[in-house]
Amino acid sequence: MDLGIKGKQAIVCASSKGLGRGCAEALAAAGVDLVINARGREALEETARDLRSRYAVTVKTAAVDVTTEAGREALIAHCPSPDILVTNAGGPPPGLWSDWDRDDFIAALDANMLTPIDLMKRLLPGMMQRKWGRVVNITSVSVRAPIGPLGLSNTARNGLTGYVAGVSRQVASTNVCINNLLPGIHDTDRATALDTHGANEAGRSVSVVRKDREASIPAGRYGTAAEFGSVCAFLCSQHVGFLIGQNILLDGGAANLTI
Repeated sequence: MDLGIKGKQAIVCASSKGLGRGCAEALAAAGVDLVINARGREALEETARDLRSRYAVTVKTAAVDVTTEAGREALIAHCPSPDILVTNAGGPPPGLWSDWDRDDFIAALDANMLTPIDLMKRLLPGMMQRKWGRVVNITSVSVRAPIGPLGLSNTARNGLTGYVAGVSRQVASTNVCINNLLPGIHDTDRATALDTHGANEAGRSVSVVRKDREASIPAGRYGTAAEFGSVCAFLCSQHVGFLIGQNILLDGGAANLTI
């Protein structure tokens, strides 16, 4: 299927590895010029070189921390008028309800709620003026099925979801489509970190914890960054003009929800 976005420009946050890189690669394969972002310059530049070598697109890099105002300004300076925005940030650390204080919640909100909100506020006006735009926020399955040890993530990502529910419908008439993509367990550094945390809590090996988690997924495995990226690219395509403010769950069937 031709996604109809060849020649468009996209900003993809936290895209040097993991799910963000999967999204960047799928967009590059569709012919989209990219600005990719991460805090670590070495991995970011390596990803950019790889994408440039395999796809006939322009790939710029912004090695900045987008959870800061200065970082967001530097990122947008590389691409002031993107057609596509993919927001993404690493999740807060797991723990118990009694572990977290106000500073922990503020950090989680800054990274996983306030940063994507600010990026949208800065970039949506241009998209609306040009009568075309796509925004995909990478959130989490915890939006639909809260995860006990991820209280910080549950809180911040649900806040972003509530914001998107309103703003997506307010801008839809200008052909700007905002949706959220909710990953379950994918084979990334984040999954490894959570498996390691679970293994330490239970006094078991990481491999055993992973095997048990895979068994809990109807698909019988962790997802891949490539298949996640393909869904993201579709949500950025010309075909989603009637898909507004939705939360697309991509978790291999793990969350058995009727709505």
